Amino acid sequence: MPVNSRYELYAARYPVLPLRQAVIFPHTIVTLLVGKPRSIQALEAAASYDGHLIVVGLRDADCDDPGPDDIFEVGTLVRILAQEPRTSGGYEVRLEGQQRVHLLHLDTQHGYLLARAEPLAEPQPPPREAAAQLRYLRTLLDRYRAAGGHLSDDMLSILENAEDLHVLTDMLASHIVRDMPTRQRLLELLDPLARIEQLAILLAGEVEISELEQRIKDRVREQIDRSQREFYLREQLKVIYHELSGSTESEADTLRQRIQERSLPNDVAERLLREVDRLEHMPNASSEGAIVRTYIETLLALPWNEETTDNLDLEHAQAVLEREHYGLEHVKERILEFLAVRKLTAGRPPTQATVLCFVGPPGVGKTSLGRSIAQALGRAFARVSLGGVRDEAEIRGHRRTYIGAYPGRIITAMRRAGTINPVIVLDEIDKLASDYRGDPAAALLEVLDPEQNQHFTDHYLDVPYDLSRVLFIATANTLATVPRALRDRLEVIEIEGYTEEEKREIGRRHLLPRQLAAHGLSSDAIEFPEPLWPILIRGYTYEAGVRELDRQLAALCRKVARETVQQGQTRVRLTKRRLFAYLGPPRYDPAQFDREPQIGVALGLGTTAVGGVLLPVEVAVMPGKGRLQVTGQAGEVMQESARAALSFIRSRATSLAIPPERFEQSDIHIHLPEGAQPKDGPSAGITMAIAMISAFTERPVRADMALTGEITLRGRILPIGGLREKVLAAQRAGIRHIVAPAENARELPRLPASVVHTLTFHWVRTMDEVIALALLPMQPHDVLADTELAGKVETPLIPPQSLEDDIPVEVQE
Repeated sequence: MPVNSRYELYAARYPVLPLRQAVIFPHTIVTLLVGKPRSIQALEAAASYDGHLIVVGLRDADCDDPGPDDIFEVGTLVRILAQEPRTSGGYEVRLEGQQRVHLLHLDTQHGYLLARAEPLAEPQPPPREAAAQLRYLRTLLDRYRAAGGHLSDDMLSILENAEDLHVLTDMLASHIVRDMPTRQRLLELLDPLARIEQLAILLAGEVEISELEQRIKDRVREQIDRSQREFYLREQLKVIYHELSGSTESEADTLRQRIQERSLPNDVAERLLREVDRLEHMPNASSEGAIVRTYIETLLALPWNEETTDNLDLEHAQAVLEREHYGLEHVKERILEFLAVRKLTAGRPPTQATVLCFVGPPGVGKTSLGRSIAQALGRAFARVSLGGVRDEAEIRGHRRTYIGAYPGRIITAMRRAGTINPVIVLDEIDKLASDYRGDPAAALLEVLDPEQNQHFTDHYLDVPYDLSRVLFIATANTLATVPRALRDRLEVIEIEGYTEEEKREIGRRHLLPRQLAAHGLSSDAIEFPEPLWPILIRGYTYEAGVRELDRQLAALCRKVARETVQQGQTRVRLTKRRLFAYLGPPRYDPAQFDREPQIGVALGLGTTAVGGVLLPVEVAVMPGKGRLQVTGQAGEVMQESARAALSFIRSRATSLAIPPERFEQSDIHIHLPEGAQPKDGPSAGITMAIAMISAFTERPVRADMALTGEITLRGRILPIGGLREKVLAAQRAGIRHIVAPAENARELPRLPASVVHTLTFHWVRTMDEVIALALLPMQPHDVLADTELAGKVETPLIPPQSLEDDIPVEVQE
């Protein structure tokens, strides 16, 4: 098509519009959306060129700032037919391709691309050869249309009436070819016969694909008709089977019979019968049919009326508890009281169900207590692990509208138990979490509330289920993370850590026989002398429970099992030397803390989720400006206790013989070792106060004494919690004197007698009493004047000479 006479096409300059994933052919009309600022400038500059510009494709579609090397050298000269602004910015333009051009030079200095280009001459083919190619191409078009090709009637009419091969090939390429590299290659082909050859190849391929698609559609339609026919024949077979002896029943009839035999609640039976009717009218291969079938099977597998008879014989229950657990006397007493109330209220409707919650450090037997209760009652037992559960659907189940839906953990436990009155242990209830999927702790409120759980509705079941006869028992390491509303439904029974004597008996009676059996050893394969138990417990375990002790016994059994296989030994007598050879050097030592009185160092006591711990406090006083610094992952409450202790010391500076100006001229640094462990709570108040007083007065602190208590600004000592755990931690560390608030003295009867006899308790009410007990007089070279008051330094657990005096290893075969 000729260009305006004012512009010479040969080596003329035109604005350039780069296109992503688009190629415009001559003799075609295309509508584009132009939105980039650089492209808008090129479009607006085309007005100075009688509405002409060059469109060219990008070599890389991700290029945002194209240069001469980023665009193809062959493009299309187009004329702007229409240009309308868009409300969102940019233009909608209608372009008419006119001629192929070759870009000679690209100018990027105008804010948009400006190219100098020359037209590309397209040769005219021989008339006869062109007519033959044209006839063949139209034959392919007819086949393409018959096979269902995507060409409109108007476009087919234009292609059939076109006589110019240049026009026909360009229009056909624009509507048939979708691949951008192929479109660019056809644009660069100047010979129309070569373009026809390429188009014929592409069109023949499209025809084959269209014919294949049509054959596939016909085959699918035939399969659908066959499925309908098979469904019809199957329905006829059902009628024939019913007319015969009736020995062969349909799946729906079998399900209806099972529903009638189960004696289900009326609403549940009606719901299941409706689902069976739905299933009967569904094809066997239907995905919806599989969902309905799974739902029916789930409801039929649940216990609705199956119930076990409780064994409420208290003597039997006590025998089971004594056989399975050593110690825990107050816990066993509470369980027997619970069973006695059950016996007296047997046959009455439950009015206030009691949910026991065992709270204590790991490894003290909380879960096994629930199993023992189930064994004593003769009930089925199921355990539901709640650790890390943060989705409410884990408790209430998923609705059946979701793919892969299943019931919640409570209903799953009921299905596993097989009765409507099992014992279900909700393990690790303090490890529940919540996020955008809901709060599982809130869902447990309905499960544990006797006023609501008679009609507990799981989202998957969508029918009420009675949980009122279930005995729920919860376990937790701490109640700090349990929501208040959930805690209100629990009767808390605290299980403290074991004493050394209790650990020895548990290991001897329960753990060692179980490990011997687990490793294939006879009950007398290991002779374990009594003196070795304290060495094993003190040197290789440092815990409130007995799990680490169980692991160490397992390690011993593995060593003995290997020797049994390799050397043929049948019995091994343990000695100190062999114990150290099997387990290595002891990991813990009661003498790990400083056994000499030091200035600015005091021992405190704390509690964690795994039991009691010793909490050393170090204080350094240095020249400064009166700043107080607390390090070692101390929590907000502990830092407030440190500030309160410092305020008390400053208010009593005169009586403590501390110059008042020293506080303004010194910086105080309080450090709590093992800084990777977070610490918080007010019970370290008197420990930090004693350590600071010692640092200021240079009076050493007794090394055999541990302190615990909350301090006030006036020096009063307030009670603390977790006394038992702290006392057991002190005993494990070899401490012999404990300073505790006087108000905690009433808890002394709850402490194990074996522990109380090895410790000396100092019950205090004021800091004056603590100072008199914990601080020693100033003496040169840290010499203790009163050894009876200071307490003698204990020898390490395993002195070096003990190995030399060890008895030889004896092996009995």
